[in-house]
Amino acid sequence: MLTQWLSPSYPTGAFAWSHGLEAAIQARWVHDAASLENWLADLLQDGSGRSDAVFIALAEACGSNRELRIIDQKARAFAPSAERLRESARQGAAFTRVTRAVWNMDLPDLVLPVALGRAAHLQALPVADTAALYLQSFASNLISAAQRLMPLGQTDGQAVLAHLSPLCEAIASEAITAGEDAIYSNCFLSDIAAMQHETHQPRLFQS
Repeated sequence: MLTQWLSPSYPTGAFAWSHGLEAAIQARWVHDAASLENWLADLLQDGSGRSDAVFIALAEACGSNRELRIIDQKARAFAPSAERLRESARQGAAFTRVTRAVWNMDLPDLVLPVALGRAAHLQALPVADTAALYLQSFASNLISAAQRLMPLGQTDGQAVLAHLSPLCEAIASEAITAGEDAIYSNCFLSDIAAMQHETHQPRLFQS
């Protein structure tokens, strides 16, 4: 079930978003496989990837819809730009719409990591696996975006993902017990790229 939810074929519209990577590539902050790997590693370890994994765990542990809404509002408040918020909210709405229809879940519209955590709770899926696969899917989607924006071959792209996979597992393992007070982001250049992208023209991606 997790592999289906986090597959590129699951209709969340993830292909339309670059998480600010398009602006970073235009600025030459990311320009090859090595710089892409460093960029994504920072995002996973100290940025939105880690925060999302914590929000997955917090949503999975919620005992009521009121608690879930509070976590959803906090996740929205942590979005550093309007595009980042739209990215998470629109993908979350698409995820909940499809998941409700297919699995008949009581799943309100939520930002993506919170929606995934809640769905995992309703299906009694392991939260560590949920967070780890989410992070791998997050990195995979951004690698795919990079391949449309700069010279990056399929083999190099898969090598970057393979290098990042152990980091995804380690961050997920830490995040599921981190708690709300441990949410932070130190990826300021990524946040700046996301803000710059809001006026970026022409562009391929919505973020």
